[in-house]
Amino acid sequence: MKTVIFRFHFINSFKWLAAMKINWFYHTKWNYLMAILLFSNFQLFAQQKLNTLKIKSTKDLKEFFKYTPDRIPMISGHRGGAQELYPENSIAGFAYVLSKIPAFFEVDPRLTKDSVVVVLHDATLDRTTTGKGKLSDYTWEEVQKLRLLDKSGKPTNYRIHTLEEMLLWAKGKTILMLDKKDVPLNQLYKTIKETTSESSVLISAYEPAEAAFYYAKDKSLMFEVFVSNAERLKAYEAIGIPHENMVAYIGQPKKKAFYDLVHSKGMMIFIYTAKVMEKEKNKDTRIQSYKNTIGGGADILLSDNAIEAYEAIKAYFPSKSKKSKFFN
Repeated sequence: MKTVIFRFHFINSFKWLAAMKINWFYHTKWNYLMAILLFSNFQLFAQQKLNTLKIKSTKDLKEFFKYTPDRIPMISGHRGGAQELYPENSIAGFAYVLSKIPAFFEVDPRLTKDSVVVVLHDATLDRTTTGKGKLSDYTWEEVQKLRLLDKSGKPTNYRIHTLEEMLLWAKGKTILMLDKKDVPLNQLYKTIKETTSESSVLISAYEPAEAAFYYAKDKSLMFEVFVSNAERLKAYEAIGIPHENMVAYIGQPKKKAFYDLVHSKGMMIFIYTAKVMEKEKNKDTRIQSYKNTIGGGADILLSDNAIEAYEAIKAYFPSKSKKSKFFN
Protein backbone atom coordinates (compact mmCIF):
# COMPACT_ATOMS: atom_id res chain seq x y z
CA MET A 1 0.00 0.00 0.00
CA LYS A 2 1.29 3.44 -0.93
CA THR A 3 1.51 5.90 1.95
CA VAL A 4 2.81 9.42 2.26
CA ILE A 5 1.58 11.92 4.85
CA PHE A 6 1.96 15.64 4.25
CA ARG A 7 2.82 16.31 7.89
CA PHE A 8 5.70 13.84 7.71
CA HIS A 9 7.31 15.67 4.79
CA PHE A 10 6.53 19.09 6.25
CA ILE A 11 8.39 18.24 9.45
CA ASN A 12 11.24 16.49 7.66
CA SER A 13 11.76 19.42 5.32
CA PHE A 14 12.52 21.57 8.36
CA LYS A 15 14.75 18.85 9.80
CA TRP A 16 16.74 18.84 6.58
CA LEU A 17 17.03 22.62 6.53
CA ALA A 18 18.26 22.52 10.11
CA ALA A 19 20.81 19.87 9.19
CA MET A 20 22.08 22.09 6.38
CA LYS A 21 22.32 25.01 8.87
CA ILE A 22 20.03 27.30 6.88
CA ASN A 23 18.71 30.19 8.98
CA TRP A 24 15.35 31.29 7.60
CA PHE A 25 15.41 34.84 8.92
CA TYR A 26 19.00 35.94 9.11
CA HIS A 27 20.70 34.30 6.14
CA THR A 28 21.54 35.90 2.82
CA LYS A 29 18.84 36.70 0.29
CA TRP A 30 20.17 33.96 -2.01
CA ASN A 31 19.99 31.21 0.58
CA TYR A 32 16.60 32.44 1.72
CA LEU A 33 15.29 32.00 -1.83
CA MET A 34 16.97 28.63 -2.07
CA ALA A 35 15.27 27.54 1.14
CA ILE A 36 11.88 28.57 -0.26
CA LEU A 37 12.59 26.61 -3.43
CA LEU A 38 13.61 23.54 -1.45
CA PHE A 39 10.54 23.76 0.75
CA SER A 40 8.36 23.97 -2.35
CA ASN A 41 10.01 20.80 -3.64
CA PHE A 42 9.24 19.03 -0.37
CA GLN A 43 5.62 20.15 -0.65
CA LEU A 44 5.52 18.64 -4.14
CA PHE A 45 6.91 15.34 -2.86
CA ALA A 46 4.38 15.36 -0.03
CA GLN A 47 1.55 15.40 -2.55
CA GLN A 48 2.88 12.28 -4.24
CA LYS A 49 2.20 8.77 -3.00
CA LEU A 50 5.53 7.03 -2.98
CA ASN A 51 6.26 3.33 -3.28
CA THR A 52 8.57 3.19 -0.28
CA LEU A 53 10.64 0.33 1.10
CA LYS A 54 9.96 -0.61 4.72
CA ILE A 55 13.49 -1.17 5.96
CA LYS A 56 14.13 0.07 9.48
CA SER A 57 17.41 -1.59 10.46
CA THR A 58 20.54 -3.17 9.05
CA LYS A 59 19.01 -6.52 9.96
CA ASP A 60 16.07 -5.68 7.67
CA LEU A 61 18.49 -4.55 4.97
CA LYS A 62 20.35 -7.86 5.04
CA GLU A 63 17.10 -9.81 4.91
CA PHE A 64 15.82 -7.65 2.05
CA PHE A 65 18.90 -8.40 -0.07
CA LYS A 66 19.27 -12.06 0.89
CA TYR A 67 18.61 -14.32 -2.06
CA THR A 68 15.66 -16.67 -1.64
CA PRO A 69 13.78 -18.58 -4.37
CA ASP A 70 10.74 -16.37 -3.68
CA ARG A 71 12.72 -13.13 -4.07
CA ILE A 72 10.97 -10.19 -5.71
CA PRO A 73 13.01 -8.87 -8.70
CA MET A 74 14.08 -5.27 -8.20
CA ILE A 75 15.09 -2.19 -10.18
CA SER A 76 17.96 0.09 -9.21
CA GLY A 77 17.88 3.44 -10.98
CA HIS A 78 21.31 4.02 -12.54
CA ARG A 79 22.65 7.51 -11.68
CA GLY A 80 19.48 8.09 -9.72
CA GLY A 81 17.10 6.85 -12.42
CA ALA A 82 16.77 9.96 -14.58
CA GLN A 83 13.46 10.38 -16.41
CA GLU A 84 12.14 12.98 -18.85
CA LEU A 85 12.12 16.41 -17.11
CA TYR A 86 13.86 14.93 -14.05
CA PRO A 87 17.67 15.09 -13.95
CA GLU A 88 19.93 12.23 -12.96
CA ASN A 89 21.18 12.21 -9.37
CA SER A 90 18.30 14.37 -8.13
CA ILE A 91 15.83 13.98 -5.29
CA ALA A 92 13.09 15.12 -7.66
CA GLY A 93 14.01 12.21 -9.92
CA PHE A 94 13.88 9.76 -7.00
CA ALA A 95 10.45 10.99 -6.00
CA TYR A 96 9.10 10.74 -9.52
CA VAL A 97 10.31 7.16 -9.97
CA LEU A 98 8.99 6.14 -6.54
CA SER A 99 5.63 7.68 -7.41
CA LYS A 100 5.42 5.07 -10.17
CA ILE A 101 7.27 1.98 -8.92
CA PRO A 102 9.23 0.60 -5.95
CA ALA A 103 12.96 1.03 -6.58
CA PHE A 104 16.27 2.01 -5.11
CA PHE A 105 19.00 4.16 -6.64
CA GLU A 106 22.67 4.15 -7.55
CA VAL A 107 24.20 7.60 -6.93
CA ASP A 108 27.62 9.18 -7.43
CA PRO A 109 29.34 11.04 -4.56
CA ARG A 110 32.07 13.52 -5.52
CA LEU A 111 34.03 16.31 -3.87
CA THR A 112 33.86 20.05 -4.47
CA LYS A 113 36.95 22.25 -4.28
CA ASP A 114 36.33 22.78 -0.56
CA SER A 115 35.73 19.04 0.08
CA VAL A 116 31.94 19.09 0.38
CA VAL A 117 30.51 15.73 -0.73
CA VAL A 118 27.96 16.34 -3.49
CA VAL A 119 26.26 13.92 -5.89
CA LEU A 120 27.27 14.14 -9.56
CA HIS A 121 28.29 11.39 -11.95
CA ASP A 122 30.85 13.18 -14.12
CA ALA A 123 34.05 14.81 -12.93
CA THR A 124 33.03 17.77 -15.12
CA LEU A 125 29.90 19.90 -14.97
CA ASP A 126 29.18 20.36 -18.68
CA ARG A 127 26.95 17.35 -19.46
CA THR A 128 24.60 17.50 -16.48
CA THR A 129 24.60 21.11 -15.21
CA THR A 130 24.60 24.73 -16.32
CA GLY A 131 28.25 24.95 -15.23
CA LYS A 132 31.45 24.42 -17.19
CA GLY A 133 34.70 22.70 -16.32
CA LYS A 134 35.71 20.49 -13.41
CA LEU A 135 33.53 20.13 -10.33
CA SER A 136 36.71 20.13 -8.26
CA ASP A 137 37.38 23.73 -9.36
CA TYR A 138 34.12 24.95 -7.74
CA THR A 139 33.36 25.56 -4.06
CA TRP A 140 30.07 24.39 -2.57
CA GLU A 141 28.87 28.01 -2.48
CA GLU A 142 29.52 28.30 -6.21
CA VAL A 143 27.95 24.91 -6.99
CA GLN A 144 24.67 25.99 -5.39
CA LYS A 145 24.20 28.60 -8.11
CA LEU A 146 24.15 25.94 -10.85
CA ARG A 147 21.14 24.04 -12.13
CA LEU A 148 20.87 20.45 -13.29
CA LEU A 149 20.04 19.62 -16.90
CA ASP A 150 17.43 17.05 -17.91
CA LYS A 151 18.10 14.09 -20.24
CA SER A 152 17.73 16.30 -23.31
CA GLY A 153 20.16 18.91 -21.97
CA LYS A 154 17.58 21.50 -20.95
CA PRO A 155 18.07 23.44 -17.67
CA THR A 156 15.70 22.58 -14.84
CA ASN A 157 14.88 24.25 -11.52
CA TYR A 158 16.74 21.50 -9.67
CA ARG A 159 20.22 21.90 -8.23
CA ILE A 160 23.12 19.66 -7.26
CA HIS A 161 22.54 17.94 -3.91
CA THR A 162 24.92 17.16 -1.12
CA LEU A 163 25.21 13.49 -0.22
CA GLU A 164 24.07 14.36 3.29
CA GLU A 165 20.89 15.87 1.90
CA MET A 166 20.18 12.79 -0.22
CA LEU A 167 20.83 10.37 2.63
CA LEU A 168 18.50 12.24 4.95
CA TRP A 169 15.76 12.29 2.30
CA ALA A 170 16.14 8.59 1.50
CA LYS A 171 15.79 7.35 5.07
CA GLY A 172 12.50 5.48 5.48
CA LYS A 173 11.79 5.68 1.74
CA THR A 174 14.43 3.87 -0.29
CA ILE A 175 18.04 2.66 -0.48
CA LEU A 176 20.96 4.53 -2.02
CA MET A 177 23.81 2.56 -3.56
CA LEU A 178 26.91 4.73 -3.24
CA ASP A 179 29.25 4.38 -6.20
CA LYS A 180 32.96 5.02 -5.73
CA LYS A 181 34.21 8.22 -7.31
CA ASP A 182 36.75 10.57 -5.69
CA VAL A 183 35.51 10.71 -2.09
CA PRO A 184 38.03 9.23 0.39
CA LEU A 185 36.71 6.08 2.06
CA ASN A 186 36.93 7.56 5.53
CA GLN A 187 34.97 10.67 4.53
CA LEU A 188 32.22 8.59 2.93
CA TYR A 189 32.03 6.42 6.03
CA LYS A 190 31.82 9.52 8.24
CA THR A 191 28.91 10.89 6.20
CA ILE A 192 27.02 7.60 6.49
CA LYS A 193 27.54 7.54 10.26
CA GLU A 194 26.69 11.20 10.83
CA THR A 195 23.37 10.76 9.01
CA THR A 196 22.74 7.35 10.67
CA SER A 197 22.11 5.90 7.20
CA GLU A 198 23.53 2.42 7.80
CA SER A 199 20.18 0.76 7.10
CA SER A 200 19.54 2.63 3.84
CA VAL A 201 22.82 2.35 1.94
CA LEU A 202 24.74 -0.16 -0.15
CA ILE A 203 28.41 0.77 -0.50
CA SER A 204 30.01 -0.07 -3.83
CA ALA A 205 33.28 -1.94 -3.27
CA TYR A 206 35.31 -2.29 -6.44
CA GLU A 207 38.05 -4.17 -4.61
CA PRO A 208 38.06 -6.44 -1.53
CA ALA A 209 40.29 -3.99 0.37
CA GLU A 210 37.60 -1.31 0.09
CA ALA A 211 34.94 -3.56 1.62
CA ALA A 212 37.42 -4.61 4.31
CA PHE A 213 38.00 -0.96 5.27
CA TYR A 214 34.32 -0.33 5.97
CA TYR A 215 33.65 -3.75 7.49
CA ALA A 216 36.43 -3.25 10.04
CA LYS A 217 34.68 -0.10 11.21
CA ASP A 218 31.10 -1.39 11.16
CA LYS A 219 30.18 -5.02 10.62
CA SER A 220 26.53 -4.17 9.93
CA LEU A 221 27.27 -2.36 6.65
CA MET A 222 26.27 -3.86 3.31
CA PHE A 223 28.22 -3.85 0.06
CA GLU A 224 27.67 -4.11 -3.65
CA VAL A 225 30.75 -6.13 -4.58
CA PHE A 226 32.22 -6.51 -8.08
CA VAL A 227 32.32 -10.26 -8.71
CA SER A 228 32.31 -11.09 -12.42
CA ASN A 229 33.60 -14.62 -11.81
CA ALA A 230 34.17 -17.23 -9.11
CA GLU A 231 37.74 -16.07 -8.43
CA ARG A 232 36.57 -12.54 -7.67
CA LEU A 233 33.95 -13.88 -5.30
CA LYS A 234 36.59 -15.92 -3.47
CA ALA A 235 38.71 -12.78 -3.05
CA TYR A 236 35.94 -11.07 -1.08
CA GLU A 237 35.27 -14.21 0.93
CA ALA A 238 38.98 -14.47 1.77
CA ILE A 239 38.98 -11.18 3.67
CA GLY A 240 36.14 -12.36 5.89
CA ILE A 241 33.15 -10.40 4.58
CA PRO A 242 30.06 -12.55 5.32
CA HIS A 243 27.80 -13.36 2.40
CA GLU A 244 24.89 -11.71 4.19
CA ASN A 245 26.74 -8.38 3.89
CA MET A 246 27.15 -8.60 0.11
CA VAL A 247 25.13 -8.20 -3.07
CA ALA A 248 26.89 -9.40 -6.23
CA TYR A 249 27.37 -7.02 -9.14
CA ILE A 250 28.41 -9.20 -12.07
CA GLY A 251 28.07 -6.69 -14.93
CA GLN A 252 26.58 -8.40 -17.96
CA PRO A 253 24.61 -11.69 -17.94
CA LYS A 254 26.63 -14.82 -17.19
CA LYS A 255 26.03 -18.56 -17.38
CA LYS A 256 23.47 -20.14 -15.09
CA ALA A 257 26.16 -22.13 -13.27
CA PHE A 258 27.67 -18.89 -11.95
CA TYR A 259 24.24 -17.60 -10.94
CA ASP A 260 23.66 -20.83 -9.06
CA LEU A 261 26.99 -20.46 -7.25
CA VAL A 262 26.23 -16.90 -6.15
CA HIS A 263 22.69 -17.78 -5.13
CA SER A 264 23.96 -20.74 -3.11
CA LYS A 265 25.78 -18.17 -0.95
CA GLY A 266 22.51 -16.31 -0.33
CA MET A 267 23.55 -13.33 -2.46
CA MET A 268 21.37 -11.48 -4.95
CA ILE A 269 22.72 -10.69 -8.42
CA PHE A 270 22.93 -7.27 -10.12
CA ILE A 271 22.97 -6.93 -13.92
CA TYR A 272 23.83 -3.60 -15.60
CA THR A 273 21.34 -3.04 -18.42
CA ALA A 274 22.37 0.41 -19.66
CA LYS A 275 25.67 -0.72 -21.17
CA VAL A 276 24.10 -3.00 -23.78
CA MET A 277 20.33 -3.53 -23.49
CA GLU A 278 19.35 0.12 -23.27
CA LYS A 279 21.37 1.12 -26.30
CA GLU A 280 18.79 -0.84 -28.28
CA LYS A 281 16.41 1.66 -29.91
CA ASN A 282 13.56 -0.81 -30.43
CA LYS A 283 11.41 -0.86 -27.29
CA ASP A 284 10.10 -4.39 -27.85
CA THR A 285 13.67 -5.66 -28.05
CA ARG A 286 14.58 -3.85 -24.84
CA ILE A 287 11.54 -5.26 -23.05
CA GLN A 288 12.44 -8.77 -24.10
CA SER A 289 16.02 -8.25 -22.90
CA TYR A 290 14.82 -7.26 -19.44
CA LYS A 291 12.56 -10.29 -19.31
CA ASN A 292 15.29 -12.65 -20.48
CA THR A 293 17.71 -11.29 -17.89
CA ILE A 294 15.39 -11.78 -14.94
CA GLY A 295 14.02 -15.03 -16.35
CA GLY A 296 17.60 -16.26 -16.71
CA GLY A 297 18.26 -15.91 -13.00
CA ALA A 298 19.30 -12.32 -12.24
CA ASP A 299 17.59 -10.51 -9.35
CA ILE A 300 18.25 -6.78 -9.81
CA LEU A 301 18.48 -4.63 -12.94
CA LEU A 302 20.68 -1.52 -12.73
CA SER A 303 18.81 0.51 -15.31
CA ASP A 304 18.65 3.92 -16.96
CA ASN A 305 15.02 3.14 -17.84
CA ALA A 306 13.78 2.22 -14.38
CA ILE A 307 10.03 2.44 -15.02
CA GLU A 308 10.17 0.67 -18.38
CA ALA A 309 12.33 -2.12 -16.94
CA TYR A 310 10.02 -2.59 -13.96
CA GLU A 311 6.95 -2.95 -16.15
CA ALA A 312 8.78 -5.55 -18.22
CA ILE A 313 9.73 -7.82 -15.31
CA LYS A 314 6.46 -7.80 -13.37
CA ALA A 315 5.56 -11.15 -14.91
CA TYR A 316 8.37 -12.67 -12.83
CA PHE A 317 7.02 -11.51 -9.47
CA PRO A 318 6.10 -14.52 -7.30
CA SER A 319 2.46 -14.85 -6.25
CA LYS A 320 3.65 -15.06 -2.64
CA SER A 321 6.92 -13.94 -1.11
CA LYS A 322 8.34 -13.38 2.35
CA LYS A 323 9.90 -10.25 0.87
CA SER A 324 6.46 -8.65 0.42
CA LYS A 325 6.63 -7.23 3.94
CA PHE A 326 9.30 -4.76 2.79
CA PHE A 327 7.07 -3.17 0.12
CA ASN A 328 4.31 -0.61 0.60
